[in-house]
Amino acid sequence: MKALILAGGRGKRLDEFSAENNKCMIKINGRPVIEYNLDAAVNAGADEIIVVVGYRAEDIINHFGNRYDNKRLSYVIQWEQRGLVHAMECAREALAGDDFMLLLGDEIMLNPRHREMIDEFRKGDAFVVCGILRVDDKELIKRTYTLIQDESGRIHRLIEKPRSPLNNYQGTGDCVFHNSILDFIEMTPIHHERNEKELPDLIQCAIDEGRVVKSFIICDKYTNINTKEDIAMAEEFLRKG
Repeated sequence: MKALILAGGRGKRLDEFSAENNKCMIKINGRPVIEYNLDAAVNAGADEIIVVVGYRAEDIINHFGNRYDNKRLSYVIQWEQRGLVHAMECAREALAGDDFMLLLGDEIMLNPRHREMIDEFRKGDAFVVCGILRVDDKELIKRTYTLIQDESGRIHRLIEKPRSPLNNYQGTGDCVFHNSILDFIEMTPIHHERNEKELPDLIQCAIDEGRVVKSFIICDKYTNINTKEDIAMAEEFLRKG
């Protein structure tokens, strides 16, 4: 099991912080955001960590080098910032046919449960396990995705940035994939507004082909770091624990 961390984007909404630095190197409570994800990969027992870098790639490469907490770090360059699914495609060769856990380099989680999510995947009947959490504020769901699932936790529909969330489940970028998910990239549609392929649409293609996709409660609190308000939110819930 490899860990794939996507850290190629700039984050234009954080321009005052990211104009001169990779967004994933913004510090939250004194640590670069990506370091929380590196810790998650190590704690989950990943055999190797692959980081997809792009904008100001040298910020990350020079800071962390080729080892992190005695785990091998390798890097893939995403020369064009064309979204998460394109970043996954760039890493195909580095993944070398192995199953992998996906993490986003700009995410912060409280009490993450990545090892348990991998254990759920290894039970053998899921093609993908999606890390989700239950939130009280449905406005948060509009920033990521939601899902429709049955009582067993099998997902039947993923909805990217829903205008009116149907429930209180918020999807995150943290998932565990069978390596064959990469075969669905070609058939994934390009989003009509963002002009790039979206992660929920990639997973939906696998669902539509009959593959088993399950949900897993991955953490207690979560945010992407896209605005100054997100930084404040992450600092607050990490501080309170």
